[in-house]
Amino acid sequence: MAYKATIEEENKEIASRYKNLLKGTYQQLSKEDIVLIRNAFELAVEAHSQQRRKTGEPYIYHPIAVAKIVADEIGLGAVSIASALLHDVVEDTPTTIEEIEKQFGKTVAKIVNGLTKISHLKKEHNASIQAENFRKMLLTLHDDVRVIIIKIADRLHNMQTMDAMRPEKQAEKASETLYIYAPLAHRLGLYNIKTELEDLGLKYTEPDIYNAILNKITESKEEQEAYIKDFSNIIKESLDTEPFDYEIKGRSKSIYSIRKKMLKQDVTFYEVYDKFAIRIIYDIKGDDEKEEKFNAWKIYSIVTDHFQPNPLRLRDWITNPKSTGYEALHITVMGPKGKWVEVQIRSTRMNEIAEKGYAAHYKYKHQNEKETGLDDWLNKLKETLENQEINAVDFVENFKLSLYSKEIFVFTPNGELKPLPKGATALDFAFSIHTEVGMTCRGAKVNGKLKPLSHVLNSGDQVEIITSKNQKPTIGWLDFAVTARARTKIKAALKENEKIIAAEGKELLIRKLRHLKLTLNEKTVNELVNHFQLKTSFDLFYRFGTGAIENNQLKDFASTQSNSFFNFFKSKVKKVPLPNIHKEILTDKYDLLVFGKEEERLDYTHSICCNPIPGDKVFGFITINDGIKIHKKDCPNAVSLRAKFAYRIIKAKWIDSSKQEFKAIISLSGVDHVGIVNELTKIISDTLHVNIHNLNIASNDGIFQGKITVSVKNKTQLKTLTESLKKIEGIEKVTRSYKN
Repeated sequence: MAYKATIEEENKEIASRYKNLLKGTYQQLSKEDIVLIRNAFELAVEAHSQQRRKTGEPYIYHPIAVAKIVADEIGLGAVSIASALLHDVVEDTPTTIEEIEKQFGKTVAKIVNGLTKISHLKKEHNASIQAENFRKMLLTLHDDVRVIIIKIADRLHNMQTMDAMRPEKQAEKASETLYIYAPLAHRLGLYNIKTELEDLGLKYTEPDIYNAILNKITESKEEQEAYIKDFSNIIKESLDTEPFDYEIKGRSKSIYSIRKKMLKQDVTFYEVYDKFAIRIIYDIKGDDEKEEKFNAWKIYSIVTDHFQPNPLRLRDWITNPKSTGYEALHITVMGPKGKWVEVQIRSTRMNEIAEKGYAAHYKYKHQNEKETGLDDWLNKLKETLENQEINAVDFVENFKLSLYSKEIFVFTPNGELKPLPKGATALDFAFSIHTEVGMTCRGAKVNGKLKPLSHVLNSGDQVEIITSKNQKPTIGWLDFAVTARARTKIKAALKENEKIIAAEGKELLIRKLRHLKLTLNEKTVNELVNHFQLKTSFDLFYRFGTGAIENNQLKDFASTQSNSFFNFFKSKVKKVPLPNIHKEILTDKYDLLVFGKEEERLDYTHSICCNPIPGDKVFGFITINDGIKIHKKDCPNAVSLRAKFAYRIIKAKWIDSSKQEFKAIISLSGVDHVGIVNELTKIISDTLHVNIHNLNIASNDGIFQGKITVSVKNKTQLKTLTESLKKIEGIEKVTRSYKN
């Protein structure tokens, strides 16, 4: 239906919406606050007076709506409301940041400037540019969280009013919302907004599925309301005897979460067993924390007196609040008619924090001077954001892991509680203690028992990290590091090590070229980069440092340089532009697919349903007639294959073959003498920087035999190692073995 309204009607509607904005504010406004908001409103109305939305409505409707979400649903104060009203003024009109600062002060100007910078980020389809833009956007989060919160409110209103957009634009915006803005809202404790963003995202990415679930929920609404009434009546009598006010609310699970469960459990809508939750919100007098906690468990006791609880589904977020500040008791009980029901028990304060997130949390924090996990998270985020070594795409993937992840709580040896994402390992715990502890960790004691760094932790574990000053991060650590902090630090350390290896490789190359009567200059480096089909000079030097390029390969190159006919022919053909050797960036070069824990090379074919390419996260599926087929982990058929044929799934991953490490077993024998083991380990670990996995030496009447399992990058490195071991006094035989 086309938009129709006179100027007079529009002005009346603008005034009405402004009054409604002031009525709905969560916080009490002073006279100064109202003046600030009024001035921002008047400037926004004037600045946007000539603009219209795609629907035909006056543009000012949008800033007022964003300000209302900020005021009412999120609960921020006058500065944020004014900033929301002005959030598009600098971007879309001649008004400058300097004018904003002069009229509204530094804080409002800083927030509006942050929002303008986000809007100015290039809308590119290139993944790495998008990722870099996202990293820049998040830098504003630490400076002032309100920038991102207002941006989330802006995105929510845009999603609520997207009907006038082209379908392809709707899908693009909705995908971006599901990928970034909904997880961010979740991490900032804005659960209601997160839920609405997810549902709207699904509405425009999978409209048929969205409408089908919506219709089914609507059909069962009366039945749901009757069920909540029956449930409430059973426990009401017991709750009425307690000295506190309470209310019982029912709510449907979101369309998005129902869809997610249907996919995860491979079930239909009717088989999702907990499609709604019941919330009991109680009020206490004053701010007695003990009474608040005591009453929560009293309600828990009353509910479980009437309904059988599922002991595996108890979540105590009161004793250990989530790092977002969220507090509540969650229990799942068997309700009337044999249906599972999730019951959430919250005080009024806890409910405000759950619904208003950041704003309510800080309101109570400043009253009670409590610290929050959000501050800690923001500080860790700042550290990750400012690490320029990490690839932007990797950063976004790592960051996303930390947005939606469920939490576990782990104890240090001193009894301090550390929150970690579910699935975190002992290595992640080490990095959460301190970067240096993570860098030098070699193992862990979990509940008093020795465990490897890859050990997955559970809530309640007590963990002690074992360190060694000789330990360094290896590329294998990235296979089981989960947290963004750990992965960022490991990658930075590996890149630093690569620089050292590349520097050594450059020196080695200079010596080898000199021996072949060649000089290392820009021309030679360019020709070497082309000859070995590499991207940069860094690639070249790194491969010489690791021994990936052998002497005979370099001699082949030298022979082409000395062939006069070849040089004459080369001078006659059209020269191809050479790569820029000054760009010292080692790009990920995924050129090999390996399978299983042993990372074996096996024959495979690509599946046509998802067409994986090098670098994608993949798995192997063993077919009956066509051998191993590889699928992307997010392949449309992945859920079905994993559910029905789990025994035929094989682990697979793309690697850069130049960085791969192979396990090799070396057999030794000779005449025993005091200190021989020390000499062996010194040469292997200190001189050649090779990692030892297993060392077994047995002596008998002065003669020893032994086996050492090491990680090497290639045969050249293994050959160098065996030659070095042969030089140790007393060692007579060094061979490579293929049996443990």
